[in-house]
Amino acid sequence: MRHSNQAAVAALFVILAACSKGEEAKDDDTAAVKPAVAAAPTDPEKAAALAALPAPYNTGDLANGQSRFALCRSCHTITEGGPAMTGPNLWGIFGRQAGTSPGYAYSAAVKSAGFVWDAEHLDKWLADPRGFLPGTKMSFAGLKDPKDRIDLIAYLKVETGYKPAP
Repeated sequence: MRHSNQAAVAALFVILAACSKGEEAKDDDTAAVKPAVAAAPTDPEKAAALAALPAPYNTGDLANGQSRFALCRSCHTITEGGPAMTGPNLWGIFGRQAGTSPGYAYSAAVKSAGFVWDAEHLDKWLADPRGFLPGTKMSFAGLKDPKDRIDLIAYLKVETGYKPAP
């Protein structure tokens, strides 16, 4: 009886090994077609990124920021290499010259804004886009609560590839 159990276990290992090799071959066959995707940050990595932000953004509530971003999601993506939609992709927004995201047709007002996106500019923009930069195409009315803006900016910094200066 013991010998037949060992044979069954050995057969199972052979089958599992063959299955996993088939999956590796399948992945290798499509590797040239699939773009490399960075692994999503873990919760501890997000917490560390949040803690590294300057005040007041290091006190941001990422869950509330994500919830506030739901207001933006119909027009913006935040993933690396994500598409422009009604609004530009926001990956890498911090430190980027306003009006320069590739693949998006900006209004003349944003193209000639003459500033680099940072938390302070984004805070003013989110509070009142049309008041901050008259002539923008953005139809969003604004996010009036300062704490919601802090949380949203913290969320965007954590989710869009922001790296604080050393």
